[in-house]
Amino acid sequence: MPQPSHPDQALADALLSRWTALFATPEAEPYGEQLIRRWSEPQRRYHTLRHLAATLSVVDRLAAHAEDADLVRLGAWFHDAVYAPDRTENEERSARLAERVLPELGVSDEAVAEVARLVRLTADHDPAAGDRNGEVLCDADLAVLGAPPEIYASYAAAVRAEYAFVPDDEFRAGRTAILEQLLALPALYRTQAGQSAYGERAVANMRTELARLRDKVPPIA
Repeated sequence: MPQPSHPDQALADALLSRWTALFATPEAEPYGEQLIRRWSEPQRRYHTLRHLAATLSVVDRLAAHAEDADLVRLGAWFHDAVYAPDRTENEERSARLAERVLPELGVSDEAVAEVARLVRLTADHDPAAGDRNGEVLCDADLAVLGAPPEIYASYAAAVRAEYAFVPDDEFRAGRTAILEQLLALPALYRTQAGQSAYGERAVANMRTELARLRDKVPPIA
């Protein structure tokens, strides 16, 4: 496998094994290698292989809630596969990538449509009631918000690093709007297990970050 730009080769290898396990054909491996290269691009500071691995791990923990956990796993693989911090249509472009790649691997039209729908759902993390696959993927993607404070601080610093080209005042305004939008959701986590594991701490973490943003305190590096 070509060496990815991400320094953790062991993680890349483990992820490739997870990808190939989702398919019955050895032809899947080069597609997984390409996805790993995408997730290892140099502009990424938070949306990296580590985020992908963490998202997949939470999907595993919440799998019993999903209607089809493997489709959710494919959604995780593609949800930030296209990522440019200066673009606003990353989820749409990632969904279109899934729509191009998965048919070449023999995935049914119905399953491809579901994966693409899940990827698009991560733009606002607001699945409809009863959307069990969507609830699992959104909870997994947002699990970092409910991480221990030191991990959350590293996440916030990594997000700021991805947007280093944005002036401080503009970044604070945009980041504040995102956090307020998340806090205003009817429920941040839609599965009972996700809410129990991450909900209370996520609210505390986001409120702490909002206070720092309003006081113009830089994130902890």
